[in-house]
Amino acid sequence: MRDETHGPVAGPGQSCRERAVTEGVTDARSGTTGPAAAAIDPAAGCDSSRPFPAPDVVATVGQSASSDQAPPCAASTSPDLAPPVFANHAPYYAAAHASAVYAAIDLGTNNCRLLVARPTARSFRVVDAFSRIVRLGEGLTATGRLCDEAMSRAVAALEVCAAKMDLRGVTRARIVATEACRAADNGAEFCARVEERTGLQLEVVDRRTEAGLAATGCAPLVDPSCDGAVLFDIGGGSTEVVWLGRRSAGDDGPPRARIRSWVSLPVGVVSLSERHGGVRVSPDVFHAMVNEVCGMLDGVRQSWGVRAPGRLHLLGTSGTVTTVAGIHLGLDRYDRTRVDGAWLGASHIEEVVERLMCMSFEERVANPCIGAQRADLVLAGCAIMEAVRRVFPADRLRVADRGLREGMLVQLMRADGAWRRNRPAGTPSGDARA
Repeated sequence: MRDETHGPVAGPGQSCRERAVTEGVTDARSGTTGPAAAAIDPAAGCDSSRPFPAPDVVATVGQSASSDQAPPCAASTSPDLAPPVFANHAPYYAAAHASAVYAAIDLGTNNCRLLVARPTARSFRVVDAFSRIVRLGEGLTATGRLCDEAMSRAVAALEVCAAKMDLRGVTRARIVATEACRAADNGAEFCARVEERTGLQLEVVDRRTEAGLAATGCAPLVDPSCDGAVLFDIGGGSTEVVWLGRRSAGDDGPPRARIRSWVSLPVGVVSLSERHGGVRVSPDVFHAMVNEVCGMLDGVRQSWGVRAPGRLHLLGTSGTVTTVAGIHLGLDRYDRTRVDGAWLGASHIEEVVERLMCMSFEERVANPCIGAQRADLVLAGCAIMEAVRRVFPADRLRVADRGLREGMLVQLMRADGAWRRNRPAGTPSGDARA
């Protein structure tokens, strides 16, 4: 089950970190190439090796500024999120990338996640994955700093990621950190510690970038029969809400995201549950959380000019949304193939939230779709989801078990021309949009 942190978009040449392999050295560590798709140990916190199906491939959006220019709660309709054109881009050929191995790491306020993949004809195939709850933002709301225990947990998880990247012979990667590192007074100190221990250089992305990557990862799930969707990505320390237009085609690879407006809220499941409590949540506490988030969204729909939602649907990505879907489907064990892309009606969501409200903490722990590590966070996540549903009422919500990692992979592969049509040497590459 996906956890609550994730958090778009930098193109090559700015904040996108490339891991160039030279003379057998991957980044700062020696790298060896392992089997293309070896079995993955679930006990180690890994996802099963699996193809990423072509109809559900991730999209990409444009390059963002390197600093957080928008205020924490301000909506944006900036055209700067349009995909950029990279001039003088060398012509690449799909065959040249058959042996390339890409990696993406998303270090959020609650979770550390890795995907390693190879490009395919129109998508990519995951060859290794890793996910571990680290709660990097634990206590950050109260102290303004990352605590030693949380940093140690995150570094240990990143050491596992680095080892997997070396084993798989990764040639290009992007490694991002989100709200916890943005907000912490000692965020730079933590990044230096990570590099010293693992050789990985964390790219602390701004909220604009985080919103775009969420769109990058989820845009293919926009219903093509609709005018678009309102995407919400509930993180551990922030929540991104993005108005997506119809998805658009480009090269022979995945469809592209089309961002119309976006907003980033400085609230996530960790920060909200720390303020209001997550173990014993009364109806009054739950409604107080909903109202707090509604206040942050006040006026956003009007400023965006979103009209009646009949031609839009909601698109949710986070552990909260996948948990609600798993409970609705009655899963005894989480099954990504059934959850990712599933549709939930408004009545389905209301029924599951009511069930969660009636559960004791111990019952939430025992639920196979929640577990001990998120039992104190799930109702805070539901409160954020309910606030989004109030501001953007819609009859349908589509569930996305995907996000930043997939978006980063697609951007890296697209920048390398992995999905361009084969053409004779010397043929101009044309408009190389990310």
